[in-house]
Amino acid sequence: MRAPRRQKNAGWVILAWSLNGIGCAALLTILVLYLTERPAQAAGFTNPQGTPYPTITPAPTSFYLPTITPNPRSTQYVEYTATPFFLVNGQKSNVIGFSTSGRPIEVYTFGQGEKQLMIVAGINGGYEWNTIALADQLITYINDHPEAIPSDVTLYILRDLNPDGDARSHDIDGRVNARGVDLNRNFPVNWAPTWGRSGCYDSSPTTSGSGPASEPETRILMRFITSHKIQALISYHSAALGIFPGGDPWDENSKRLAQAIANVTTYPYPPINTGCVYTGTLADYAVSQGIAAVDMELTNHKDTDFEMNLKTLNVLVNFIK
Repeated sequence: MRAPRRQKNAGWVILAWSLNGIGCAALLTILVLYLTERPAQAAGFTNPQGTPYPTITPAPTSFYLPTITPNPRSTQYVEYTATPFFLVNGQKSNVIGFSTSGRPIEVYTFGQGEKQLMIVAGINGGYEWNTIALADQLITYINDHPEAIPSDVTLYILRDLNPDGDARSHDIDGRVNARGVDLNRNFPVNWAPTWGRSGCYDSSPTTSGSGPASEPETRILMRFITSHKIQALISYHSAALGIFPGGDPWDENSKRLAQAIANVTTYPYPPINTGCVYTGTLADYAVSQGIAAVDMELTNHKDTDFEMNLKTLNVLVNFIK
């Protein structure tokens, strides 16, 4: 009597498995169709019936984070907190672009005069973090003392050109951007794919980029400069070598600016000569745009020399090209 019941149960089992297989096949077919049609929908292509798919707009984010192919000589990227800065009840920053990793690059503007001047800090990120701290001190001071800016002047302060390096580390590993590039070697004037390391910084791997102005941070600052009528510019660095006028040979207006700063500070001018050949610098690029420009180094890697740089600020805002 058990054999016929076993045969009957076997029939139901076979039927159940068959239905299950049909269902799985249907689900698989639906999944394949969904996956193959989804890219077409996202791209706004036409479906088989000839009607266009609607364009799919992704949800907005605070900023775009691109996929990065690391430079083979780049230092390992480790996430730290970037130098914080909040100006309460004062001038708001203008975000002029985003770094390789999507961090904002900010400019603060003071005054409304025809004579346009600029200060750039943080070009070598966290390795020269004290230049960013100085920029923040100057921003705060000018906000509290607007009379420091003459009525004929507009002053732009870019507080941190390399926020990715600043976020990575406040030591030698913070010098380069997220692709391992020294931004002060990446500008398109006197750019070189490599340079002799004798007398130059050589404490960690770095490159000048895959080509002139290859880095987004470089191009953002170049775009800002060319869209404004900057007359004089200070690019802050650290540490100790002094004041370097832009140009090759040194530009005469830049030499005048360097000498005027040296007259009110203890920064060496002419600067200390270590034998290094400087290529692709911001100061050289600025001179090519008709700007009197200097690379200026703070006395060490931890102090801002704030009092001395208030005097430097006064020289800059009163500089006549």
